[in-house]
Amino acid sequence: MAQVLEFKLPDLGEGLTEAEIVRWLVEVGDVVAIDQPVVEVETAKAMVEVPCPYGGVVTARFGEEGTELPVGAPLITVAVGERPAASGGSVASGGSAESGSGKSAGSGAEGSGNVLVGYGTSEAPARRRRVRQARPVSGASAAASRAVNGHAGAETEDGPVPVISPLVRRLARQNGIDLRELTGSGPDGLILRADVEYALRAAGQGAAAAPSAQPHARVPQAPGTAPAPQPTAAAAPGEIRTPLKGIRGVVADKLARSRREIPDATCWVDADATELMRARTAMNAAGGPKISLLALLARICTAALARFPELNSTVDAEAREVVRFDHVHLGFAAQTDRGLVVPVVRDAHARDAESLTAEFARLTEAGRTGTLTPAELTGGTFTLNNYGVFGVDGSTPIINHPEAAMLGVGRIVPKPWVHEGELAVRQVVQLSLTFDHRVCDGGTAGGFLRYVADCVEQPAVLLRTL
Repeated sequence: MAQVLEFKLPDLGEGLTEAEIVRWLVEVGDVVAIDQPVVEVETAKAMVEVPCPYGGVVTARFGEEGTELPVGAPLITVAVGERPAASGGSVASGGSAESGSGKSAGSGAEGSGNVLVGYGTSEAPARRRRVRQARPVSGASAAASRAVNGHAGAETEDGPVPVISPLVRRLARQNGIDLRELTGSGPDGLILRADVEYALRAAGQGAAAAPSAQPHARVPQAPGTAPAPQPTAAAAPGEIRTPLKGIRGVVADKLARSRREIPDATCWVDADATELMRARTAMNAAGGPKISLLALLARICTAALARFPELNSTVDAEAREVVRFDHVHLGFAAQTDRGLVVPVVRDAHARDAESLTAEFARLTEAGRTGTLTPAELTGGTFTLNNYGVFGVDGSTPIINHPEAAMLGVGRIVPKPWVHEGELAVRQVVQLSLTFDHRVCDGGTAGGFLRYVADCVEQPAVLLRTL
């Protein structure tokens, strides 16, 4: 007899509590191998393919494309120890699902664990083989699948409410919706977020139908596309409501938390960047890979943090301690079609300008294509924000919580400047430093910013730290 195992949405990275199903990569009846990706999800930070740690036959999927699931909610169930019968029309127990490579895909209940793409076993995933669904998976498997997930196809009035997501329960609770009066549109009557939202809209519009009426008819969609998000409140005339969800929601929460928890202050200074621009031109004229301006600014940042390490830290509010880091994981703000993201260059303090240029380019391209991994978007200790690319001179940026400081760089433009006692046209840039006043006082922040400005004006100053 096959054993039905449940695979839940794993923890996808620091601070991520839910993900939206973008595209299913398997269907009920498919044979999957250990570590084969089964679903593509979008978190607030990146698109991720989620591999299943079990091999066998998919007996159930939970959540339609476009549905948000919390971490820990079931994704699929897999019957381990089953393989398609020779006739191709049914599933028989007692064997293993053969992969395209001829190796066993379901030789046991053991797997590689809840892993992300790029981790776990290195064996290539097997080619999927579809099992005809004219007949269901064996009755024992189907019953076990329903039992594992805590709901059955036919619920009694006093039985458990078929809801998996705590977000759905909270939404219903906050709006006074009785989940027992709803008919779920998910597998086996599972109540989805869309069902609760439909009931809310119906109540708000004074619909005559009771909340227990069948949820709204679903418009057929092309495979692989997610449904458009539905507003949770009716818009008044002249209003356009956009849900704060996904990457926009995470940015909103993080910025609000930063303003709420961090007593920040900002100082700024104008600097003559003429010599820095000349130095970059000379580097690029010497041959080899081109060096970006952002890489030179990053190199200056890491040198400044070595002199003023207080700013490369975070505050542990519960312990009332400042935690200082001996490494610089440098975040940089990048605007993409999906919104603002802050990729992190690991160990930026140990990289030269050429290595920094290459890593900035790689992470920026990954941000544009939506392929940044959660690991590439977390763990920063200091952020460099080049808002000059938007054509502005200055800003007072909000600190990227839980970091302690952010350096802002405005546009570099020709301006009148007193140089060597005479008025001249020079390339001038405004630099700003926003810092957590708990980790240092103004003297430290001013010293850091002044050192950065000195390096911008006289790049040879960096030679003392090389």
